Amino acid sequence: MSSEARWLAGLEESARRSLPPEVFEYVSQGAREGVTAAAATAAWRSVRFRPRVLGGAVDVDLRVRLLGEELAVPWGIAPTTLQRTVHAEGELATARATAEAGALMVVSSNAGTPFAEIAGTGVRWWLQAYLPTDRELAGPMLDRAVAAGAGAVVLTVDTPVVATKYVADQAIWASVDPGTVRVNFDPGHEAPAADKARDLGVGDLAWLRERTGLPVVVKGVLRGDDARRCAEAGAAGVWVSNHGGRQLDRVVATAEALPEVAAAIEGRAEVYVDGGARTGLDVLAGLALGAQAVFLGRLPLYALVEGPDGVSRMHAELREQVGEALLLAGCGTPREARGIAAEPRSERG
Repeated sequence: MSSEARWLAGLEESARRSLPPEVFEYVSQGAREGVTAAAATAAWRSVRFRPRVLGGAVDVDLRVRLLGEELAVPWGIAPTTLQRTVHAEGELATARATAEAGALMVVSSNAGTPFAEIAGTGVRWWLQAYLPTDRELAGPMLDRAVAAGAGAVVLTVDTPVVATKYVADQAIWASVDPGTVRVNFDPGHEAPAADKARDLGVGDLAWLRERTGLPVVVKGVLRGDDARRCAEAGAAGVWVSNHGGRQLDRVVATAEALPEVAAAIEGRAEVYVDGGARTGLDVLAGLALGAQAVFLGRLPLYALVEGPDGVSRMHAELREQVGEALLLAGCGTPREARGIAAEPRSERG
């Protein structure tokens, strides 16, 4: 294992040592007993590959196209909040490093940095959004994202309420500087009508498309039948996610849900996945099981402890690991990796 690979594997422990305890707990915790959060990484490790041989591949091209836009690598940055509690530069540090890597960044609607400043780094980015009870209260935030060049809206659908966490929630929010979170909202976003909508339906996809003029991706899908309904309602992408184990505890790992969702979509929409990916082999597993891209949530936050250099180093190590893994698997491109894996085998029991 190279020194860079050892560095990547040690990011979580390094963040544990470096961050204030309440910040690390907020980043790392799952909901309730943390069953789902704890199972995520092991689920990726359970995937077994069946490499192709004698295919003549002599090099690897990591480029992918997501919603018609070419990106340099088949992984991206998932939306996370409180990045400025991890590092003072927060989203700007993540964006600069991600732009340099040619990857995609999905920006939380709760970001602590104005969308225009994030866009100013040159990063290709999408907006993650929750819809409030009064949909129009999201309008100014959506308008700012469109004006700043967001390429899509990623609607999070697995959060009708915020799940109970047993540690850190009270401590972190009591200590957060209001100027480092939700800076893209108008005053009044804390009003009762701004609570997360519990009545989300497929009609909200059309509303978002019409309101923004952007393609809509649905994030938080774990079932094939839901994935089909999203595609039929016009979703441009379906994102297999369990919110990092931070919502309903004991839901399936995303590695286990991905094959069913990918099969149900049948090419009618793009498929993405997140949840516990930590290495290039995990990225390969996501591609093999049917995703066009694998998104990373906690890993970039742990790298962000070291600022933009840390996130750049993470991208560089993933580029080396994914490139090697594809070549060893007999695949010249990320697309060719689909189908080289059986479904994950559970390590439980």
